[in-house]
Amino acid sequence: MTNDSYYIAPNDWQNIIFRLCLALVVGGIIGSEREIKQKPAGLRTHMLVCVGSAMFVLIPLQIAIHSSSPDALSRVVQGVAAGIGFIGAGEILRPSAQTNSSKTVQGLTSAAAIWVSAALGVAAGCGLWRLGLTGAFVSLLILNIFKKIENM
Repeated sequence: MTNDSYYIAPNDWQNIIFRLCLALVVGGIIGSEREIKQKPAGLRTHMLVCVGSAMFVLIPLQIAIHSSSPDALSRVVQGVAAGIGFIGAGEILRPSAQTNSSKTVQGLTSAAAIWVSAALGVAAGCGLWRLGLTGAFVSLLILNIFKKIENM
């Protein structure tokens, strides 16, 4: 049995726009922090990852009413989580390739922030606005507060 409250009709533009704007906002929260810290993956990257993830989720949510495959959403979420790993790997390998030492690993936090942005986009796409906003602010706290604790 599926929970029909998550599924939205293709002509429910208010709900679609709300979910995409939510993705834009939560991606912007993380991206702005990364932009302020002058990281390569900044505001636009995080916003695009978040909105893209929301769009990937919105597609099966809109067609699931007519679909004979109720686990389509689960497969999309798995695909987003796995696919975003390639962007994260590129973020890790890019800075490491610039150094001469093979023991240096950089970009893990930025890669994790991209991964979290994808998860926030999935939450926004599913209409879970409380989860999305809470996750964004908790992530922002982690990126700011715990960096100070790490440097002590």
